[in-house]
Amino acid sequence: QVQLVESGGGLVQAGGSLRLSCAASGRTFNAYTMGWFRQAPGKEREFVATMHWSSGNTYYADSVKGRFTISRDNAKNTAYLQMNSLKPEDTAVYYCAVKTTATGSNYWGQGTQVTVSS
Repeated sequence: QVQLVESGGGLVQAGGSLRLSCAASGRTFNAYTMGWFRQAPGKEREFVATMHWSSGNTYYADSVKGRFTISRDNAKNTAYLQMNSLKPEDTAVYYCAVKTTATGSNYWGQGTQVTVSS
């Protein structure tokens, strides 16, 4: 079993920055990928960014490329999402997602609210 604890959401003005954290734990935790999805009111959950844990390769949605950066602290089993130049359309609940195998399903965090005011 994998437990994910997210933090770092909040209210920020357009153009501002926030950093989200996702700390993973579990008796035999070993990440394959760690990343982030988001869900705005009335919309489906969408992919934001992910990192292949062993290689460090990163992937981003087009809507956040150049503004968001995913990083990690291996020793802490923690992933971070640095969000810069935030826009009102970035407002959503952000969910951490972890896979422990290539074909497995995501484990999900509890979600953290990010609100960007115009």
